[in-house]
Amino acid sequence: MEKTSKPSALNNFIKKRRHLIWYVEDFDCLSEEAIVEGVLNYGDFDDVKELISILGIKRVSTIFRKQLRHKRINYDPKTINYFRLYFNRYA
Repeated sequence: MEKTSKPSALNNFIKKRRHLIWYVEDFDCLSEEAIVEGVLNYGDFDDVKELISILGIKRVSTIFRKQLRHKRINYDPKTINYFRLYFNRYA
């Protein structure tokens, strides 16, 4: 598990959005990767903007692209397409 650069802000962010990662009981032990995946998959655009304000667009983009290189991808194809285009333009 990777430590976040701003754990309190990121932890507070995801604790307010428990519905995005409903399958977890302990939100304090979530990695940045798990939070990014949950927000990009299930959050609305305001959630995405707030996540980017906490981690930075470069970090969110890096995590997203790294996750796409894995054998098993948990993103919906439409989500992959949208955020590839979004990060290619803005990151």
